[in-house]
Amino acid sequence: MNIEYKLNQNITSSEFIEVLKNSTLGERRPIDDLKTIKGMIENADIIVTATIDDKIIGVARAITDFNYCCYLSDLAVDEQYQKNGIGKKLISKVQEQLNDKCKIILLSAPDATEYYPKIGFTQHNSTWTLGRQDKLN
Repeated sequence: MNIEYKLNQNITSSEFIEVLKNSTLGERRPIDDLKTIKGMIENADIIVTATIDDKIIGVARAITDFNYCCYLSDLAVDEQYQKNGIGKKLISKVQEQLNDKCKIILLSAPDATEYYPKIGFTQHNSTWTLGRQDKLN
């Protein structure tokens, strides 16, 4: 397999949605909301793509300050190409963009909870979320 990894390559909303669908991550992303998908792409600090013959088969999308923390908001690899080290390589390419002290942080998809410890991530059990529509008490 001749896989090419590209940093901050332009990716269209339809290409991003296609990878999300093919990886099953589309089940947890707003793939029917093109405005949100476009904003996700345009406002990411780092996007790394994995391509075969100009077809995008994997995407890592991150938001970061490059020095202290990097939120890996999406790691999507087409199901037919999974278990070939593509996800690990995408994460590695994101990591290469960061200062030595910067940590990658992510929320795992339910089916991927066993994947991340295998490649070196440490689990942290005190993560909290607050939606835009949620009110602070």
